Amino acid sequence: MGILHDDVVLISQSDKEGEPSVITVNCPDKTGLGCDLCRILLFFGLSIVRGASEIFYYRSELQPPKPPDVFLLKLCCYDRKVLLHDVTEVLCNLELNIKKVKVSTIPDGTVIDLFFVTDTRELLHTKIRQEETCKALEDIMQRIVINFNIEKVGPEIAACSQASPFLPSGITEDIFHLEVSNELPSISLTSNNVSVVMDNSLSPAHTLVQIVCQDHKGLLYDIMRTLKDYSIQISYGRVYIRQGSKYEIDLFIMQADGKKIVDPSKQSTLSSHLKMELLQLLRVAVVSRGPDTELLVANPVELSSKGRPLVFYDITRALKMLNTCIFSIPPQLSFGNAFLHFAEVGRHMIGDREWEVYRVLLDEGASLSIPRQKVKEGVWKLLMGWE
Repeated sequence: MGILHDDVVLISQSDKEGEPSVITVNCPDKTGLGCDLCRILLFFGLSIVRGASEIFYYRSELQPPKPPDVFLLKLCCYDRKVLLHDVTEVLCNLELNIKKVKVSTIPDGTVIDLFFVTDTRELLHTKIRQEETCKALEDIMQRIVINFNIEKVGPEIAACSQASPFLPSGITEDIFHLEVSNELPSISLTSNNVSVVMDNSLSPAHTLVQIVCQDHKGLLYDIMRTLKDYSIQISYGRVYIRQGSKYEIDLFIMQADGKKIVDPSKQSTLSSHLKMELLQLLRVAVVSRGPDTELLVANPVELSSKGRPLVFYDITRALKMLNTCIFSIPPQLSFGNAFLHFAEVGRHMIGDREWEVYRVLLDEGASLSIPRQKVKEGVWKLLMGWE
């Protein structure tokens, strides 16, 4: 194909059914490019079965992209089973990225959903795009919609929509014991047999990182975001299946200054962080909150402030598959017309790192027949792509 001189994305579909398609991307290089590309593929539900990357030329660093506009979707409707999952699925199919969600209900069964979203197409400010969104929601919800509204919010409102930056200590202990103890939990909800080896003998200009690990949804994204956070540039890479679901990834990398990683302490730090991210990239817990049962899911946020795609969608889909209802109205909390909060997504600082934390109150009536460990494993496996 030669060297292209314009930004190009080519998608070549296979002639044989079941064979993978080939996506070729030609664009200016930058630190974290591989992470950004893998994140886009993960957002669209695509899996990378093998791949190679190579940098042919270099252009000067582009200006940082403008932060996307944030829109508030306010939905008022009558409650029904798996409602939240159906709404989330519609928004994902419309390529709307959910930044934060807050779900409330009142004793008469009316639900108010607040979704703070960004549009990957950058068209949600137009009347046509808003009408498309409204129609898609009406089609899935039939006659239970009471009111629906979309409005662009300013930076000050978007900032106010964020949860408190600090979590209560009880929640931190429930889902972040790994950060405190620096040990893996005794449960089986982790990837396993991760090997990270660094070699400086095969290239005069690059450090070779060889990773062998179990496959999971977003595997390359998790590797790339870790390297991006350390300002590591990737000059060449290769991915292939070694045996069964084992993946082998070879990456020729260098530091931001263009030099190899020769310092043993830097190699050890990067290697240990890669292993940690691949061993337990998500935190999942089902815990008691007084008389209620709460599902907690957390994933790390990139230093560029981008979160993991489709987590909330996968959570609601897993609970739907387990036939576990989201939300209950505990009698002791039903005070007149007071609003009750049952699902929330927020970003919080744990130590020196930012996390996206999903808190979902489960319906005790429906959940009593399903062991908590089964709920925990079901959510984990779907998030990992092992369902």
